[in-house]
Amino acid sequence: MLTAVTMSAAAATPLLAGTPAVAVPDRRSDLLYIGTWGQGQVYAVRFDPGRGTMTSLGSVAQVSSNWVATHPTRPILYVAGGEQGGYIRVFRIDDASGALRQLDEITVETVPTGSGGLSYIGLTSNADALLVADFAAGSAVTVPLGPNGGLRAVASVVQDVGSGPSPRQTGPHPHCVVVDPSRRHALVADFGADRVFVYDYDPATHRMSAGAPDGPGSYATAPGSGPRRLAFHPNGRTLYLLNELTANLQVLRWDAGQGELTPRQVLSTNAADHTGTTSAAELAVSRDGRYLYTSNRGENALVVFSADPVTGLLTETQRIPCAGVTPWSFALHPGGRWLFVANEASGRVSLFSVDRASGRLTDTGASVAVPYPDCIAFRTRQEGHGAGPS
Repeated sequence: MLTAVTMSAAAATPLLAGTPAVAVPDRRSDLLYIGTWGQGQVYAVRFDPGRGTMTSLGSVAQVSSNWVATHPTRPILYVAGGEQGGYIRVFRIDDASGALRQLDEITVETVPTGSGGLSYIGLTSNADALLVADFAAGSAVTVPLGPNGGLRAVASVVQDVGSGPSPRQTGPHPHCVVVDPSRRHALVADFGADRVFVYDYDPATHRMSAGAPDGPGSYATAPGSGPRRLAFHPNGRTLYLLNELTANLQVLRWDAGQGELTPRQVLSTNAADHTGTTSAAELAVSRDGRYLYTSNRGENALVVFSADPVTGLLTETQRIPCAGVTPWSFALHPGGRWLFVANEASGRVSLFSVDRASGRLTDTGASVAVPYPDCIAFRTRQEGHGAGPS
C-alpha cells in the first residue's frame, strides 16, 4: 500500500503514518517522478501548485533510474539506467494514482553502446526523439519516438574522443545532449574530453553525424573544466555551459549557420571566499529567458543569475543554501512559480518558491524524504492527457 505524507509551503504537516494515498484524480495537482542514485527505484510525489503542498506516494517502480524524463503531452515516463548495460524503459503513468505500468512491448533493455549505464536523457523540443548521454561508453545516442510516445529503433550513436587532466577524465564522458533551436545540430557536453562537441542533426531521421571530413566541430573548455550541462537562451543565439569540476558558468555565442561557439563571458558559481570541494551540477533557464539557475554541490547552494534580454550576458543576483546536502539536480516547475531540489546526500527533495518578477528563490521549508534523489521530472495538470501506448 502507498503511504502519503503531505508537506506544505505554508505548514509542513504530516498525515498519520499508513494513511492510504487518494486514488481519485485531483485536477489541481501534478505528479513528480524522482530517480534515485544506486537505489533501483523511482519515487513519486503528488504536488498541488496552487497550495504548494507535496504528498509522497513512495516507490512506484523497482528499476535502476540514473535519469528520468516525461513526455510533454502523453502519460509516459522514460527511465534511463543499468549497471551492466544501459537501457531505456518506458512506463505508462496512471494520473489518478501516480502508479507506473511498464510497457514491455516497447522496452529497450540495452541501448547498443556497450555501456555501463546511461547518465542523462532528454527530449527534443517537439518530443519526437530522445537524446541520450552514455557517460561510461563515451557516446551520445538518438532514439526516435512514435506519435504515441513509444520508442522506435536507435537512429544513431556517435563516439566522442578526448581526455582531460583530472583522474576522472581518462576518456570521453558525455553528460548532456541538446538539439539547437534550428534543429540542424546536436551539441554534447563531454565531461571527460573538456569539449562541447557539435554534430550535424537530421530532424527527419534524428541521426547525428560528423559533418566535416575530419570529424565533428567542437568548443574546447579550459583543461580540467568537466563540461556537464547545456541550455539555450530562448533567443537561440546564446548557449550556457556549466562546468562541473571548475564550477564555472560560460556564456557562448551560437552561430547555427556555421555550427560554431564563441566564448563571451565566464562566471564562477563559487562564493568569493570558497574553499574545499568544487563541484557544480545543474543548470536551467526560465521560460522567458530572464533568469538562469545553477546548483553548486561544493557549497550546497543555489545560485541565480539575471540575463540581459538582448545580449544574454549574466549578472549574479542571489546565492541561497539548497536546504540540504549535495544538490545533484533541480527542476523548475512548468508553471514558473516553483523549483524542486534533489538533495542527494541528505535524502530530501526540497521546495523553493520563485518570484517571477525578480527570479529570486525562497526556501519554503517543505520537503519530502526520497533516498538519494538524483533527478526530477513532471507530469503536470497543464499538460494534455492524451492516450499513450498500451
